[in-house]
Amino acid sequence: MIHGGRDHARNWDYVAEAMLDDYCVYAPDLRGHGDSDWSVGGQYSMTEFVLDVAVLADTIDRDPLTIIGHSLGGAIALQYAGICSDRVVKVVSIEGLGPKLMPPRSAHDRMSEWVGHMRAFETRTPRRYESIDAAVKRMEEENPHLSKEMARHLTVHGARQNEDGTYTWKFDNYVRIHSPYQFNIEDARDIWNQIRCPVLLIRGEESWAEDPEEDGRASAFHQYESVTIQKAGHWVHHDQLDAFLNVTRPFLLRD
Repeated sequence: MIHGGRDHARNWDYVAEAMLDDYCVYAPDLRGHGDSDWSVGGQYSMTEFVLDVAVLADTIDRDPLTIIGHSLGGAIALQYAGICSDRVVKVVSIEGLGPKLMPPRSAHDRMSEWVGHMRAFETRTPRRYESIDAAVKRMEEENPHLSKEMARHLTVHGARQNEDGTYTWKFDNYVRIHSPYQFNIEDARDIWNQIRCPVLLIRGEESWAEDPEEDGRASAFHQYESVTIQKAGHWVHHDQLDAFLNVTRPFLLRD
């Protein structure tokens, strides 16, 4: 189970608990997230994340793998399944098909903006919260679909206490920086098209993510199902856990 950007492995706790009767579950913290070390000088690129998953897959040696990923994690899952198609038996990608396609911008403008962002981050101080309750409130503001229990769970495992008693998020602030190279839908489709196992694409009805069948991205997959979960935003497995499991379990158990 691969979490999304600025998230952490413990976001899968409730999903993992529901799956333990049928699966041995691995949920890593991506580099720069959760309790993993920060990648000093790294760009937290898709290529680096996919490499990390490849190393983990070699280490646990439990092929064939079933992979569930959310957002960035869903994109990583699909990339890995495309380049290591013989090692993956099923993939569930929750809103992991990349950002909305934007009008092209010149490489010069994108690189100039990226350099400026990187220099600005050198002096940026991560926001500090006076208490866990204050951090929970920020979590709730970020995703109003969360229950009180889930918001606190994500915050407790996603924040660390500083020497002065305040709290900051565990992730490296540099994970916020996007690559100056725009999302390449042609390259993504080429990799997705190598996937030979069944793929389940999930999105939330109230999310910003577009319908992959309407925007054409789903057509890159040979075997796929596309499902929209009602009353859910971007974090579908948090917002509607039961509905998510009711869709995912049958897909995973189906021959």
